Amino acid sequence: MSAKRKKLLLALAVIFAANMLAIALVSAVHADLYKRGASGATVTEIQRRLKAWGYYDGAVDGVFGSRTESAVRYFQRRNGLAVDGQVGNQTLAALGIPSSGGSGGGSYGGDLQLLARIISAEARGEPYQGQVAVGAVVLNRVRHPSFPDTLAGVIYQRDAFTAVSDGQFDQPIAESAWRAAQDALNGSDPSGGALYYFNPATATSAWIWSRPTIVTIGNHRFCA
Repeated sequence: MSAKRKKLLLALAVIFAANMLAIALVSAVHADLYKRGASGATVTEIQRRLKAWGYYDGAVDGVFGSRTESAVRYFQRRNGLAVDGQVGNQTLAALGIPSSGGSGGGSYGGDLQLLARIISAEARGEPYQGQVAVGAVVLNRVRHPSFPDTLAGVIYQRDAFTAVSDGQFDQPIAESAWRAAQDALNGSDPSGGALYYFNPATATSAWIWSRPTIVTIGNHRFCA
């Protein structure tokens, strides 16, 4: 092999290595990861949300210690996430905390995705108006003082939605649910301001039957 060819191959190898290093650096920049030993405002927000939703009973001090790690594992296990005790972009999204990464970001990757997922899980197969109404109920709760003040907080509130605990929440999102979520976020509310809904054919709670009915759409009765 000639010296000129060797130099060319060496130069190509150096360029390839530089490109791979650049890709790795960009990936590191765009991947948020909070784990034991981390600290700061985002850790404080992680702790605050986990505590508000009943997953964490430690101090909200902005220090990611063993109790925070245990709470993260509990949250991940309950919500169909990879259980590693670390808060990466997927767990941040599930918590409703914006990441600095490039995985979609904005409302599409955050609130819209969460709302579409719960609509799909709770109302797949319902009339489109009923799907929008389910999304509206979630948003009505966000605005109501008796519920968590974030969309993720409402959805992940313990035992609030059957679909979150029985695995349906982790199923692929129906196409109509994306549109219904966007309509609900844009202000459409076929539920008439409802805070609850249930299926009369399957509901066993005496309490939910006591709620005043606002409207019935498909198989769901929407209540105040």
